[in-house]
Amino acid sequence: MAHVSTPDHVNPVQWQHAQGIARQTCARFFRDGGTPADALNAFGLSAGEISDLDWSRAVDSIAQDLCSAPQRRAA
Repeated sequence: MAHVSTPDHVNPVQWQHAQGIARQTCARFFRDGGTPADALNAFGLSAGEISDLDWSRAVDSIAQDLCSAPQRRAA
């Protein structure tokens, strides 16, 4: 499994927490017969953005999404 180092703009503790949540989520999808694309879709991410999608890349993408700045919402 490829290891992605903590992105520079993310607190290392936040990154490790997000990785744990992403791994747990992907494990549930895997256990239930889902695909990495299914796990990404659950977080509103598109699998088409990632070439050679596997579970490791799905975990990293979900963790990056969890660590991203929240989007402002219109009233």
